[in-house]
Amino acid sequence: MELYRKNNLDCSKITTRNYSTSFSLGVRVLSPKYREGIYSIYGFVRYADEIVDTFFEQDQAAIFNEFRQETFKAIDRGFSINPILDSFQMAVRKYNIDRELVDAFLMSMEMDLTHDVYSPELLKTYIYGAAEVVGLMCLRVFYFNEPEKYDGLVIPARKLGEAFQKVNFLRDVQEDFNKKGRKYFKNIDFDHFTEETKKQLEAEIEKDFQESMEGIRQLKKQVRLGVYLAYTYYMHLLKEIKKARPEEILKKRYRLNNTKKSYLLVNAYVKNVLNLM
Repeated sequence: MELYRKNNLDCSKITTRNYSTSFSLGVRVLSPKYREGIYSIYGFVRYADEIVDTFFEQDQAAIFNEFRQETFKAIDRGFSINPILDSFQMAVRKYNIDRELVDAFLMSMEMDLTHDVYSPELLKTYIYGAAEVVGLMCLRVFYFNEPEKYDGLVIPARKLGEAFQKVNFLRDVQEDFNKKGRKYFKNIDFDHFTEETKKQLEAEIEKDFQESMEGIRQLKKQVRLGVYLAYTYYMHLLKEIKKARPEEILKKRYRLNNTKKSYLLVNAYVKNVLNLM
């Protein structure tokens, strides 16, 4: 069983590294005792997202329903033959991750199969499940036996997840709007996307980042650099998007190159050590 568990955790780790070099770097600078839980969470959310965003030739609704059922079976049994789900259930049980968070996440992922246009109210629900609860799952790993500290960091953790998701919306407009027909911002006409509208969105995201920073400063030393690094990557991604004209973000997906990521890693490390955040 020990080898089986190790193999499944390795699958989550490999999944994280294959899908996101940025997130992987953030996990690697966490204290080792927190890494397995975060890898397990990322592997799970990555697979759920893959079902709704990739397998268009399949019956996605049926596959997702199976995935949902197998997720909760794994949690109940404390075991799954699916290595990603087995790894995730270990994290859920070890760190007492609330099932409401798991259910909210799955509900948001499923919404991408049933909704093309999101009202402001629906978007708020979507962002909570798709991003904010993922931050709360990670926060539970960091503070699973410190409930008061966890509770004190819930709001900034949610704000950080919200900021990340909104940056993703702008980064992925070309794919989501032009190719998948998804319109997360109902009141924004991306066929006539203006500079004024773009600036309003960017200001909203910056406010979320500002509110999240208060929580990042309070994080324990063993995890603060990893979270701050993710914050730094997304802040600079937002800066790149801000430089672009409205019509440009509809034509490409913005990324940070490896040289930029390496520079930001060193810069984040220095600021974290010197408490200059």
